[in-house]
Amino acid sequence: MKKFVVPSAASAARAAMARATATRASAVLACLLASVFAGVPASAGEEKVQIVAAPGVEQVRANCIACHSLDYIQMNSPFLDRKGWEAAITKMEKAFAAPIKAEDKEAMLNYLSTNYGKK
Repeated sequence: MKKFVVPSAASAARAAMARATATRASAVLACLLASVFAGVPASAGEEKVQIVAAPGVEQVRANCIACHSLDYIQMNSPFLDRKGWEAAITKMEKAFAAPIKAEDKEAMLNYLSTNYGKK
């Protein structure tokens, strides 16, 4: 006959802490890998994505490619107006913990809405 052992509150707390630590470690590793590979060009035979050269382009490049390709900008441009781009930047920060520099946000928003805003 099997005996069932009820975990103590202390062991449940240790297990919860271990899960939280593993989750944090995974997030840190993902950010580290993203920063390491941010400057590495795509190697799957893709052409380098060209975006409009205009004021704010450097802020967009520096902040966006840490997490995704610049073709996301072109793919979303038919759908997003200024408010949409502002919401996208906020989502990247809050939902995906994108390391967007506060001083770059306005330049990014102006660039995206002017050059890739919904017409």
